[in-house]
This record gives sequence, C-alpha cells and structure tokens, in this order.
Amino acid sequence: MNQPRIVTADEWTRARDELLVQEKKVTRVLDELAAKRRRMPWLAVEKDYAFDGPDGRVSLLDLFAGRRQLIVYRAFFEPGVHGWPDRACTGCSLVADQQAHPAHLNARDVTLVFASRGSQPNINRLKARMGWEIPWFTIVGEEGAEFDVDFGVDEWHGTNVFIREGDRIFRTYFLDNRGDEKLGGTWSYLDITPLGRQEEWEDSPQGYPQEPPYQWWRWHDDYDSLPT
Repeated sequence: MNQPRIVTADEWTRARDELLVQEKKVTRVLDELAAKRRRMPWLAVEKDYAFDGPDGRVSLLDLFAGRRQLIVYRAFFEPGVHGWPDRACTGCSLVADQQAHPAHLNARDVTLVFASRGSQPNINRLKARMGWEIPWFTIVGEEGAEFDVDFGVDEWHGTNVFIREGDRIFRTYFLDNRGDEKLGGTWSYLDITPLGRQEEWEDSPQGYPQEPPYQWWRWHDDYDSLPT
C-alpha cells in the first residue's frame, strides 16, 4: 500500500486545516442543495395504494401515522431476492442496519417506513432475526405493482418522500442508487424532507416552521417533554 508520509504534529494540523477549508465548502454546498429540495415542486398523488401492516390493510395515507411528512424506502425482500426468505437484499439490509432512532424524525413530523413484497409474517421474522424495529409494510395487489412503477422502484431500491395537506398527498423528492447510501442518520433524512430540519439557520421558503437549533433536541425517550 502506497501510504501517506509520516509527519510532525504541526504538519498534521496544517494539513487538517487545509482540508477543513474544502470540507466546509462541501457542507455549504450540501446546505444549498437541501434548500433547493425544500423548493421542489409538489406532485399530487392521485391513486390509491394498498399495503399490509401489523394491524391489517392500510393506505398510503395511513403510512403517515398522523404526521405531515413520510419517507418510504423500497427494500427488496421477496421471492427472487438472494437469501429469500431468510434474508433481505444485502444492500437493503445494510440500509436497515444504519437507521437512526425514529423518535428524532417523529419529533420533526416525519414518519419513516420500509416497504417490500414479502408477507408480514416473513417481515416480522426477518426483523426479529436482524434486530430491526423499523415500521415495515407489505406492498400488495395490483395497487402495489402500480406503486412500484409510479414511484421508480419497480426494478431497484429507492427512497420516496411525501407530504400531506389534510388527506391530500404530494410527492416531493426521490433518490436511488448511490443516493440511498448517505441516508440513515437523522440529519440526512431531514435534509431530504420538504420542511427540512425546521431550524432558523436554514434557507427555507417564507412561513415554513423554524426554531432555534438545539431547542427541540431530546434524548430519544424524552420527546414527551416537548412544549405543545
């Protein structure tokens, strides 16, 4: 391996400071991209889509669980996938392994779910084996086939983002391929939502909910203490 040179502490600090300049530029660019996502046009969802969940048949609207924003990751766990029925797709499993605690997303009015073709008994068995607690739904019927095609996930994994106004649902963002690789942390998910982190420093359209950073942060079992 052609490893970097060995340096003194002062040389290492100078090299790190030079790299930090570039890293801060990238951070600012990422903030600008997140601001543009919050200004993406909304596409109305006109069809009904069906899913099976722990409590039976549900709709896309039900997946919001009463919150305003929804992130749906299309994971491949179904006949034909390597490892079926004991395991899900290797890449999708890696995504599942790195999920942040959902309480932090829920506190920002965001619900994150996974969806696959596997049955609920198979999904529950997989989750128990792998130690996953992600809400995971089964895409069912002809409506399910349409969901996959309509939202770009019929042949590959992908992440769709939605917002609702009452009972009306709108698609706001989509990414797949290597775009899914950066997801898993609280901030990475919030940065693809239409309302963002909802903090005052963000460049968001006028009237979007915002408050100071740190103010809403809690231990994941302490969000009941948020002021209402």
